[in-house]
Amino acid sequence: MSAFSHPIAVSAPFMRSVAVAALLGATMLAGPLTAARADSATPAPIQLAQAAVPQNKAAAAATETKGETIEQRITSLHTALKITPDEESKWTSVAQAMRDNAAAMQKLVAERTAQAPQGMTALDDLKSYQSFAQAHVDGLKNLTAAFEVLYNAMPDPQKKVADQVFQSSRRAGAASHS
Repeated sequence: MSAFSHPIAVSAPFMRSVAVAALLGATMLAGPLTAARADSATPAPIQLAQAAVPQNKAAAAATETKGETIEQRITSLHTALKITPDEESKWTSVAQAMRDNAAAMQKLVAERTAQAPQGMTALDDLKSYQSFAQAHVDGLKNLTAAFEVLYNAMPDPQKKVADQVFQSSRRAGAASHS
């Protein structure tokens, strides 16, 4: 069950911080590979938060995050990328990186939720945001390294499928900014 399933009476600054954390977490869970593409002009958190309709069903499944668990996300991405039996061992590393990233983000959210919002200063809030941002960067590094091994092993037609899956998310984010 999601940490955000139960309503909790909290202050607006605290909810803003949790919302930022959730957005970063969603980015790590759902689109960190999109963020790894250096040619993207739109930051990944914005792309995911404002995603439009992807071009095909596989891309739609791979970019949908609302209500998805990490395991559902892994399964969707596995299907969209058309992972073959020969690629399973490399895919396992990607899936584990996604799970590790989700666990790290859930831990930060739990720690942040446990803090009394009225006792937090502006500096505390910024440091908390920094913790989430650092976890996001660390997670991207791990996920990118694992995905690079998988991607480099893919035949060219499958690389094109992977590129399309991630480009659909980038296009959706760009479209929402026009």
